[in-house]
Amino acid sequence: MRNIAFYLTPKNEVVFEYKDASLRQIIEKMEHHNHSQIPILDAAGKYVSSISEGDILDKLLTMDPISKREAEKIKICQIECKNTIDPVLITADFSDLFLLIIEQNFVPVVDDQGIFIGIITRRDILSSLSPLVEASGDY
Repeated sequence: MRNIAFYLTPKNEVVFEYKDASLRQIIEKMEHHNHSQIPILDAAGKYVSSISEGDILDKLLTMDPISKREAEKIKICQIECKNTIDPVLITADFSDLFLLIIEQNFVPVVDDQGIFIGIITRRDILSSLSPLVEASGDY
């Protein structure tokens, strides 16, 4: 089996945000890139969590209607992330990655210090299996 680094989308190609970003920034970034969930990092570059549209919607539903200006005052760290996405170490076995990718669309990848280095998506894994399926003729 391949090393999980083979499937890695590096940090410089991943849409993410820092935990001190505002609610408005995260909404605009997710909308611009058409993502429903993105990783959140601390100032040191360590993976903290991932925030989803559902997390944002839950926060907005607990508030009176707010303006864009008010959304700039709310920080991501004030929003509860309900669906925890566990990261894997870059040295993890493929079986560890596989168990996580079954349940979520992407898996954050960190180094041994917890520094975020990228993600592996379910699409990356499934795409790598495509030649095997085509070779078998069962498609």
